[in-house]
Formats: sequence, C-alpha cells, structure tokens
Amino acid sequence: MAVYTDITEMELGAFLRGYAIGDLLSYKGIAEGTENSNFILHTSGGSFILTLYEKRVEKNDLPFFLGLMEHLARQGISCPLPVHRRDGEIIGELAGRPAAIITFLEGMWPRRPSAAHCREVGKVLAAMHLAGADFQLSRPNALSLPGWHRLWEGCVDRADEVEPGLRAEVSADFASLEAAWPADLPAGVIHADLFPDNVFFLGNDLSGVIDFYFACNDFLAYDVATCLNAWCFERDHAFNLTKGTAFLAGYQSVRPLTPTEIEALPLLCHGSALRFMLTRLYDWLNGPGGALVNKRDPLEYVRKMRFHRQIGSASEYGAVMP
Repeated sequence: MAVYTDITEMELGAFLRGYAIGDLLSYKGIAEGTENSNFILHTSGGSFILTLYEKRVEKNDLPFFLGLMEHLARQGISCPLPVHRRDGEIIGELAGRPAAIITFLEGMWPRRPSAAHCREVGKVLAAMHLAGADFQLSRPNALSLPGWHRLWEGCVDRADEVEPGLRAEVSADFASLEAAWPADLPAGVIHADLFPDNVFFLGNDLSGVIDFYFACNDFLAYDVATCLNAWCFERDHAFNLTKGTAFLAGYQSVRPLTPTEIEALPLLCHGSALRFMLTRLYDWLNGPGGALVNKRDPLEYVRKMRFHRQIGSASEYGAVMP
C-alpha cells in the first residue's frame, strides 16, 4: 500500500455518492507498501479501504482480483469484500484512476512474526489454494520468468549502482533458473504476495488476509516458496529453520505437498527471491519518491537469492517428505 495520487475531500465526496455506505466522516492515506494508492475511510456506515489502482495493476484484471475475494469469502476465508456501488458495479473511477472500496478487517500485521504466526499462515495459504480450485476466472502470472526479464531490462544498465557485480550475478541466475524451471507442478490460484503486512492477527489468531492484487494462476508451491522468503528470515538475513518448519507443517496439515513439489522448493524459493529483488530494484531505480511512497531495499532479496543457491534439499527449509 502507498499513496501516489492524492485526492480532495470534494472529489471523494462525489465518488462516495455512488455508494450506500453513509456520509464521509474522515479519510487518511496509508503509506505502507508500494503498489497502489490506499486510504482508510470512516463513514457513518463504518470503516472501509479505498484503493486507487496504479502502476502494474491493469483495469482489465480487477474483476479477477475482486471476484476472487468474494469467492474466497464464500468459501470461509477471512478476506475483505468489495463494496458494490448503487449501480451494482464494484469498480468506479476517482482522480482519473480505477478505484474500488473494500470492507475493513480488524487486526494488525505482525512486525516480528513468530513460529506460531508462521504455522497459521501456512494453514491459511493451503486453505486458500483449496478454496480457489473452483474459481471460474483465471489470470496468467505477469511476474513469472518473462515478466522478470521485462523488469530486468528496465534496470540492468544501472544494477551495479546498487551493488558492484550485481548485473553479472543476476544474469547468471536467469540462465540457471530458466534451464531448470519446472513445467508440471500442481497449479491453481495463488496469492503471490502473502507478506506479513498482508496478514492480520488479533493476538495469535489470524483474522484475515488482504491485498490480492498480484493473485494469479501459477504453481501452488511457488506461493509456498514466496512465503518462506517473506516469513522465515530474520532481520539479520538468517533463515529461521524453526519458522520454516512451522510454516510448512501448517501448510501440509491442510494440503500435503507432493514429493515433486517438495523437491522443487529450493529452485522455487530462488526464483521467488529473484522476482521480488527485481521489483524492488526496478522501483529503487525508477520509482517516484515522496513521504507517502515506501521504497524497499532490493539487497535484502539479493541476500536471499544467495542463500537459496546453497540449498541442496528442501529439508533445509524444514520440509518433511509425506
């Protein structure tokens, strides 16, 4: 989440007349995150999140993202619900951007995830994979290998400004990943961005999952790999085996991974680390600045890439063969 496009109270008031959510009491931009402009709204009808879609989000993809939230909620997953306009639509326009309002979830994201948090995230990720199996819409992953190349083309010439030798290192990673990337793992709808700031807890109880704007169809185990990267490394960049074991045990208690998926985890973790390094690197070099835009350090994920290159077996993440 972030704020790239500011809005006036007059603009927002006119926009809200299209909804039956009461009168505007207050609104405030949310600075966390990097992709869209987000605001918390307080109206006489309750609290809501307003999102203006920027950058990588295509308007044509919004029915997939918002429809997926509704589908998962019907399957028992706690996630925000899109608010329908008076005309029945869920997508409007504000300040020249596609915009939508979703319900507000109570809870806080964990700043220092524990093994207990990781176990619960594993469970909810597996539950989402099962619940999404009969979702009727599909969306290819725009940030799979071809998408990584497009990002790399936008920053390759300046990569060594971030760290000397990074250009050659990433180029070598592309060659090794493309040569070995799997083609036949179980696939379905994945969240693709289930970082700690996208999961809310009330105490130790998981209260909801947010931010489905990278959701797509891809390998289910790739989602698992992304979570291992996002949840199981410490601030000193060391992998926490206790957290990895808890996350994978939680996931497999709901949906057991196949032996082929487990075998592929080191490669998928390496690829996921490269993907998030590239989006961070691109934004670091090309994105706008400002107090309400949060740029994230690409070198965090360079270190994770280096870690995964040294992994010989998924047991080093805490995986147990079924």
